[in-house]
Amino acid sequence: MTFEHFALNVVDINGVVNWYCTHLGLTIANQQKVSPFMTFLADSTDRVVIEFYKREDELAEDFSNRHPLTFHVAFISENAQEDKQRLLKAGASFFEEIFKEDGSHLVMLRDPWGMPLQLCQRTVKF
Repeated sequence: MTFEHFALNVVDINGVVNWYCTHLGLTIANQQKVSPFMTFLADSTDRVVIEFYKREDELAEDFSNRHPLTFHVAFISENAQEDKQRLLKAGASFFEEIFKEDGSHLVMLRDPWGMPLQLCQRTVKF
């Protein structure tokens, strides 16, 4: 089997989609213009990786009350320090930063809605 996408019910579908496209370089691969506004976003390789939608009949997770290691969305970063500063200016909040023995730099942020977001500048690819 091949992984297709990870999906999340969010409160502010337009804000979330716009923020991820503007600040993380994702692009809209497919978007439903009526409720539940299913929106599939692709990364720089054109591979769909995440779906955001807004279902009024289901609760959206309050991400700010969950530890980032419960789950997080991770992105490869060529310069985690620079991307961290850029995303903080765009409304993200800082949670933690780890410098691993192998030289990797991991930054855990929260997007403006509290969802955990990790930047991974790795020295070893896997």
